[in-house]
Amino acid sequence: MIDVEYVRLLARYNRWMNERLYAAIGAMPDGERKRDRGAFFGSIHRTLAHLVWADRTWLGRFTGRPHPVPAYGANEHPGWPALAAERELADRDILEWAGQLSSDWLGSTLEYRAASDNRRRQVPAWIAATHLFNHGTHHRGQVTTLVKQAGVDPGVTDLPYLPGVIRVVD
Repeated sequence: MIDVEYVRLLARYNRWMNERLYAAIGAMPDGERKRDRGAFFGSIHRTLAHLVWADRTWLGRFTGRPHPVPAYGANEHPGWPALAAERELADRDILEWAGQLSSDWLGSTLEYRAASDNRRRQVPAWIAATHLFNHGTHHRGQVTTLVKQAGVDPGVTDLPYLPGVIRVVD
């Protein structure tokens, strides 16, 4: 089982990576962000919108404040400024949730209704928390590839380069 500090580290990494990616992508023309590039959700923009939706959906399950948008959120924020603003708010809320997280919650069972088929599910809470961050890393990896193919350098993405984690000793 994971611990609270691990979740807090991943929440910090999540925000750091989102800030860096959104800064790089924000400089791209809107047409390039929205161009269908053959990804699962088509474009960079739709993939990022899905990721915001998923983060909001999982966080809603964790906090008891459901996200009311139907699956899979790729069209929830059609404009770049609204999407970027919602990403910033979602990251703030994830950090706040992680900051208040307890070992007891991680050791509990999460019960929720799936957006895909409306069936009730149960999963160990620590696995659901791990999935929140793993899902984000998965889709950011897709976006990083699409951005790089579009000629934009997203920079380093490795967890040890999160500010405050790695220390150069010589």
